[in-house]
Amino acid sequence: MSATFVFATLFGLLIVLILLRVPVSFSLALAVLPILFLADRVTPVMLLQRMMRSYGSFILLSVPFFILAAKIMNSSGITQRLIRMANVLVGWLPGGLGHINVAVSMLFAGISGSSQADAAGIGSVLIPAMIKQKYDARFTVAVTACSAVMGTIIPPSINMVVWGGVLNVSVGALFLAGILPGIILGLSQMGLVAVFAYKRKYPVESKASLPEFVGASKDSLLAMLTPIIIIGGIVGGLVTPTEASLVAVLYSAMLGFLVYKSLKHTDIAPLLLETIKLASIALFAVGTASIFGWVLGFFQIPRYLISIVSTITTNPTGVLFIVAAIFLLVGSFMDAIPAIVILGPLLRPMAEAVQIHPLHFSTVGIVALGFGLITPPYGLTLLISSHIAGINSMEAMREVSVFLFVMLLVLVALIVFPSISLFIPRLLVPQLF
Repeated sequence: MSATFVFATLFGLLIVLILLRVPVSFSLALAVLPILFLADRVTPVMLLQRMMRSYGSFILLSVPFFILAAKIMNSSGITQRLIRMANVLVGWLPGGLGHINVAVSMLFAGISGSSQADAAGIGSVLIPAMIKQKYDARFTVAVTACSAVMGTIIPPSINMVVWGGVLNVSVGALFLAGILPGIILGLSQMGLVAVFAYKRKYPVESKASLPEFVGASKDSLLAMLTPIIIIGGIVGGLVTPTEASLVAVLYSAMLGFLVYKSLKHTDIAPLLLETIKLASIALFAVGTASIFGWVLGFFQIPRYLISIVSTITTNPTGVLFIVAAIFLLVGSFMDAIPAIVILGPLLRPMAEAVQIHPLHFSTVGIVALGFGLITPPYGLTLLISSHIAGINSMEAMREVSVFLFVMLLVLVALIVFPSISLFIPRLLVPQLF
């Protein structure tokens, strides 16, 4: 079978199954079935072996631990402490609660590594508070859903851990590469919040006094040490990403049980059950995506794509724009983890062919995939935020589209100026360059 036929069969069937609302993890496995019947060289045993091999990745053990850490943090009241800290920092700006929403998302992203946990934890507190203060419900949904995207960009990030494991890229360097893009994204969103606040005359929170600032800082200090412990441990070579995820669980549990005393022993079983559910969904998708990706590699689809792209452009920036467009499109239909497993190995040869640095390619891919969290039909953080606000997700699309436009400008800048993602890694881990 030709590469063209295999490519069209796999992706054509995958799109049809997704449109029929078959879960993505099952769609990935079912899309491979025709190849099993049509190709003599591929057998079910080979595919099952590949699937089981993907579960043997040591770095993927960190996924359930990071999920558990995020669950513990949400349940232990850390979110409330971060909101208080964000309030004293930016609450006095026009549209104070909107700025608090973005700022606390940046802080929480540096702790949880999960956009879903960000949207659910922060949204459940701030969306009702914003609506109560006469903020438009559509605006509250837009700012909550879009700021939650930073959970996949600002380290630690579960998506970065999976990317590093699948593509053999340093997770510590990926964490460093995501810092500056995440900060720029957050500041751009705060600028947009200020524009909305000025036009719609949203309220301003009172300026915090020095004692309030000191109190909020002391209250949230231990929580904000989490990213320093995780990232510092990995970059400093003290722990692996998997070990760092376990450290995050132990540290968050210590805060919840011993320091804040907001968790009880009866909370353990529900937290573990929720973690098992989420981790099993994510890791099953990794397994089926690895089958799909292995078939693509077996029939040399990456070489086929390189031949197509080379006829369009061989300019590194042009290739990255094509890569970003593919990630944006696919991210709108499926979760980032299976998309990483499939598209990462598929598109990496295109980047290598035009000498794009692996960290630059990785950061562009991760940021572009993050946008899928707010774009229908997938749009998971948009759905979570809309559910909390009690409105249909489509009602908020006008405001969301404005935020999305600004975020796309940041993505364009990230593509055109590689130093945005490479500056901090070059400074701290020069041996990678």
